[in-house]
Formats: sequence, C-alpha cells, structure tokens
Amino acid sequence: MKPVMLTLLTLVLWVCPALSSPAAPPGTQHTTPSQPPAPVHKTPVILDTDIGDDIDDTWALGLLLQCPELDLKLVLTDYGRPLYRARLAAKLLQTMGRPDVPIGLGIDVPNVGGDESQAAWLGDYDLATYPGPVHTNGIRALIETILQSPRPVTLIAIGPLPNIAAALTQEPRIAQRARFIGMHGSVRRGYGGKNSPDAEWNVRCDPRAAQQVLAAPWDITLTPLDTCGLVQLDGPRFAQLRTSNHPIPRTILENYRVWAARRPELAPRDIEQRSSTLFDCVAIYLAVSRDLCEMETLPLTVTSDGFTRIDPTGRPVHVATAWKNLDAFKDWLTHRLCPNPTSQPRTP
Repeated sequence: MKPVMLTLLTLVLWVCPALSSPAAPPGTQHTTPSQPPAPVHKTPVILDTDIGDDIDDTWALGLLLQCPELDLKLVLTDYGRPLYRARLAAKLLQTMGRPDVPIGLGIDVPNVGGDESQAAWLGDYDLATYPGPVHTNGIRALIETILQSPRPVTLIAIGPLPNIAAALTQEPRIAQRARFIGMHGSVRRGYGGKNSPDAEWNVRCDPRAAQQVLAAPWDITLTPLDTCGLVQLDGPRFAQLRTSNHPIPRTILENYRVWAARRPELAPRDIEQRSSTLFDCVAIYLAVSRDLCEMETLPLTVTSDGFTRIDPTGRPVHVATAWKNLDAFKDWLTHRLCPNPTSQPRTP
C-alpha cells in the first residue's frame, strides 16, 4: 500500500469512531464508575461456608455479592448445624438484597462444638419464607450445579470441608469441571502473624476431608494464615463502613456487634473502631484477582493433626504466601463493600 493511502486510511479509522459516538449532553462530564463494569462472562461460583461461627464468613458473603465478576449460583452450609446455618444465610441474603440465590443444606456433623453466634440477629426467621430455592440435599445441589454448568465453576470454600469430601466421594467428576479456592492452612506463618505455622481451624476440624480435597485432580488455590490472617480493617476504612447506609455493610456491622457480644474472646475490644480478622475475604478476592498477592506453587500435604506442610511428595497447589501490598487490598475490600461512601449518608 502506498504511504498516501495508508495515511488516509489511518485518518478515517481515527475519525469514524468519534463521529459515531454519541456526544455527552451539554454541561455533563464523563465520570469513572464507582464499581468496575460487569464482565460479559461472569464466573459461576459456589460458596461453601460454615457461616454462623466466626463472623468473617458474613463479611465474605457480603463481599462476594459486591463482586460483579462473580455469579453466585449456590450457598452451601458446611460443618454441621445445617438448619441454623441455612436460616442465617437466607436472612443475610434477603437482607442484603439477593433473595434469589439458591441455598443448600450441608451434611450434619455430630459433636460440633461452638455456639450459634448470630442467633440473636437471626431471631425466629423461618427458612420457609425465603423467596429463593432451598435444597435440603445440598451435596446433590452442588454436584448438579457443577455438572450442569456450561462453564467451569469456581468452588470457594471458607470452612471445614466435610461437604466437599462427600461430594467428591459421590461424584468424582466434579473435580474435572471446577476449580477450588480455599481459606485453608498455614504454611510459614501462624495465627496473629507469628513466624511459625499452626494447625489452622478449617483443616484441623476435619483433616481427612482436607486430605481428600487436596488429592482431587482440580486446580487448587489457597490463602493460608500467611496472608488471610493479617487482614483487619480499622481507621478511616472501618469508619467508612460503619457510617454507610448501604444494606450490605449495614447488615455486616449489625451481625458483627451481635457476634462480638456473644464471642468476646474472639472480638477486638474496640469493635466500633476495627474489625476482627477477616480471613475468608481473601478467598473471595482470589476468585477475582491475584495481583496483590505473592503466589507460589508449593507441594503440600495435610497431616493427621491438621498441619499443612510443604512436602516434596505433596500435591502442587497455588498458594498466596505473602502480600505484595496489604494496604491496597484493604482499600479494595473497603471499596467493594461500600462503593459509594458519600451517596448514601447515614443519619447520626
């Protein structure tokens, strides 16, 4: 092509989009949306959760609902007390504005200790009043959701893993149609950021289930205590959430106060100034992006006493072992949970 013809073609290609684009009305300005535009293809997601014990599951559920990249197909309650957890998930979803999300009751686990920490907020909520689908056989619902999905499903697990182990036993093919993201383990750092690993709760509660999940042939990504154990919100970030009138942070904070009164040994002293540790929110983030985490592929095994060890004979797993920028993650988390801090002011 001659140079003159190339120049004319370049000019036409440059001018035409501008001519075809509608002009903004007089007096208006282009603004950056507070939330990223929803992707054309959202990632189908299942959330497996022991919601109703530690409060971070409630934060994680709210965060997931604020991620336009993710399409929540099922919330499955795990680690016993299935009716309590399903009632709580249902009321949270309804209060947060997503009463369409299906809920599945997980398998009952005998001798589960702990307390129904959010029972005071839950009150006498009747699961029969939930507008969305409720599956009494949550394991079957998980299997069918994965196998019937036209696109691979991301399974996010933020609790102990008896449900997932049971599903793999019933239908091993799910590992070929899903990827697994979990809040599990402790590789080099333990609780409170200490420089030695711990037997992390979600693994320690059912090491056999964790071993079975780790052995399945799906793509696995984990946030261990090395990263998720370092996340708290305080200062202006927490104040932004506390003063918001958005239904998601408002509902989270209502439950946080109830939980803190019931579980003072786990809550910070100044609950109106800071959050507890938000372990589970990092698993939600990893379903959206890994940009702020240092990722390593490590061979891992789970011991019978609940430790997650680096072992040359172990299964290669993608592990978020450190933060590139923890403050940037806290900003992202705050913005997602409360995208418009000035648009919905709360009356003092």
